[in-house]
Amino acid sequence: MNRTSYIGSLVFGLVLSLAVQASGVNLAAKWPAYWITCPGVVPTGYGVFHFRKSFSLSHQPARYLINVSADNRYRLFVNGVPVSQGPARGDLLHWYYEQVDIAHCLKQGSNTIAAVVWNMGEHRPLAQISCQTGLIVQSTAAGDSVINTSQAWKVMHNAAYTPATAYNYFAGATDSVDAAHYPWGWEQTGYNDRGWMDAALLERGTPYGSGTGYSWVLTPRDIPPMEETKQRMGIVRKADGVSIPGAWPAKNGRLLVPANRKIKLLIDQGFLTTGYPELLVNGGKDARIKLSYAEALFKNGRKGDRNAVEGYEMIKAPSDYFITDGGRQRLFRPLWFRTWRYIQLEIETRQEPLEVEDIYAMYTGYPFRENASFESSDESLQKIWQTGWRTARLCAHETYFDCPYYEQLQYIADTRIQALISLYVSGDDRLMKKAIRSFNRSRTYEGITDSRFPGYKPQFIPPFSLFWINMIRDHWMHRGDTALVKECLPGIRSVLSWFENKVDPQTGMLGALPHWNFADWAKPWPWSNEKPLGGVPPGGLTGGSSVLTLQLAYTLRDAVELLSLVNENDLAVHYTVLYQSLLKAVKKNCWNEKRQLFADDPEQNSFSQHANIMAVLSEALPTEKQGMLVSRIIADTSLVQATLYYRFYLFRALKKAGMANVYLKMLQPWKDMLALGLTTFAEKPEPARSDCHAWSASPNYDLLALVCGIEPAAPGFRSVRIAPAPGGLKYIKATMPHPLGMIRMDLSITGDRWTGTVTLPAGSDGLFVYKGKTQKLNPGKNRINYA
Repeated sequence: MNRTSYIGSLVFGLVLSLAVQASGVNLAAKWPAYWITCPGVVPTGYGVFHFRKSFSLSHQPARYLINVSADNRYRLFVNGVPVSQGPARGDLLHWYYEQVDIAHCLKQGSNTIAAVVWNMGEHRPLAQISCQTGLIVQSTAAGDSVINTSQAWKVMHNAAYTPATAYNYFAGATDSVDAAHYPWGWEQTGYNDRGWMDAALLERGTPYGSGTGYSWVLTPRDIPPMEETKQRMGIVRKADGVSIPGAWPAKNGRLLVPANRKIKLLIDQGFLTTGYPELLVNGGKDARIKLSYAEALFKNGRKGDRNAVEGYEMIKAPSDYFITDGGRQRLFRPLWFRTWRYIQLEIETRQEPLEVEDIYAMYTGYPFRENASFESSDESLQKIWQTGWRTARLCAHETYFDCPYYEQLQYIADTRIQALISLYVSGDDRLMKKAIRSFNRSRTYEGITDSRFPGYKPQFIPPFSLFWINMIRDHWMHRGDTALVKECLPGIRSVLSWFENKVDPQTGMLGALPHWNFADWAKPWPWSNEKPLGGVPPGGLTGGSSVLTLQLAYTLRDAVELLSLVNENDLAVHYTVLYQSLLKAVKKNCWNEKRQLFADDPEQNSFSQHANIMAVLSEALPTEKQGMLVSRIIADTSLVQATLYYRFYLFRALKKAGMANVYLKMLQPWKDMLALGLTTFAEKPEPARSDCHAWSASPNYDLLALVCGIEPAAPGFRSVRIAPAPGGLKYIKATMPHPLGMIRMDLSITGDRWTGTVTLPAGSDGLFVYKGKTQKLNPGKNRINYA
């Protein structure tokens, strides 16, 4: 853990290869390299292990590609420089490896390649699938085996680590490290590893189709490496037992903690972040250090003003522990990233003073770039945009996350919204494609997908399988990837078949559904520890739910389009008939003529926004009646109200009913969160568990897709439809990535007079639509002048 080893950028030198090389080792066949492990340890148990191999080169190569993977995770060094970490999370039948060019770290003469591999065992994150502890490194050059993992590698079990199982839901154990047992300098060339063991062989690396049995099916990584950028800490809001030097730790400085002293510091980052905190210390033998992390502080057991600290405290915060050994330049960095706005640093020294030389973080996340922009006459929207994008970024790593602080799980319903934000703000669809494929691979014998994947504990939320189909159609419309649709076609069929078999022949609606049929965290649909009822609408468990039946109809419209695309015409006709019968059944059983609303089930004792949102999106009512229905569900506060998540679908219903201009008036819940000091958007209105939930970042999509009105008019975004809904704004300036370039908008609005420009990338065309008027848009700059 020395300082030199951990400050280098992991992005530098990492090269992804999505195809087998034209020359060199045949990576589609069994690899010459073996998976290796540490002898004498429990294969599936908790442990941190260091592997090394020293070798000599006659000259520094211009290019030296290797493939590397591990179970559970690894960090790879060449001559002390970090060059890769992973593997990207997947499953055993799609176990990712990274391809890395390490030439820039090699030199003539003696070299060392080294990896730290850890297996959290029973303490691993719920998202971490595992077979057993192992490492594999393979040179891609034919005939070059010097670097390949074999018994020539050395290994040691690092006894400095024990798991600290602080309260952090499913994100896995935190770390407790005793520096006296740590092999300092282990990754450097000159380290003496004579006391280490020879690595034990497991099996040769096995890609898909190359073996008669599989522990890990090696698969090339399909996303870029995670960003890792140095980030200074914020300000000290509370200090007990010590004076703080200057602007430390926001600026460089040294903090001296006298011998036999207890101190406690509360550091406020100023905003929520994800990263690897790095604490560099000198001396202070046997000092006890504790780092605790919190999204928010609590007062009387509840969150409140996120900026306030007086009278507030951390509750059940995940914590790391570090016991110093008195050496210099001792760097503590947790094995996995942490999430925090507040860090509490507690230090208790013994007989020696301790010098904290520095504390900072290495921000990490998927390397999305903010290629879109939005500006308007309403300055409050800029704050919503910035906060939403931070929310989306913190919830995107090797997979999309529901939340970075708690579960770190990729849920389908969250991911659909996250993916659209990614497409519109960044333009990068690689994480979206990985997610679509991952959910496809999660399907079980029943036919539906897992609700969250990857993960070692199955969970089934059947409505999420429907949103997976919507997500495939989203990608097709925005990127035109027909091959991906064909790849997912068996899954689409199996999901639709599962639901079709659950239709009650008596009512024509969905009957009793097993598993957890979550729709939204609406207050009248409370959590239950006895039955899967939290967030489930009436009839969701026993049968007759109009919300879920109409959601099936809504998805069938997308599914029929996809089936027709791949010439599954008979099946498309079959599901068109089912779609029509579902709408007829819901209208017959759940339409309340007096209230002019759809009830939640045939009993008609409960009415929600949700059922009527899905009625609009599925076209259960004719187009001319949809506007009145949407007006009704907005005005009627007696209805079960959609929370932040389901408002995404409420806003889709607004647009479909021609009422998108109302959207900006409905952003008060997001403004309320900002008023409370949140720097990301929460899972739901207060009281919220998670302060960072990407489904609540939907305004970043809506400001472009709804307010600016930018949407694909043809698959692959070949044609663009722009139908702005300014909602009283005086001007709109926006940019948005498109597969062929950038879309730009600069419009001024005075009453019904529109002036400005819309610019489309070369190779595209489109229409500008406003109040029934249309204007053809050509590639390049188009002048808009409506009166």
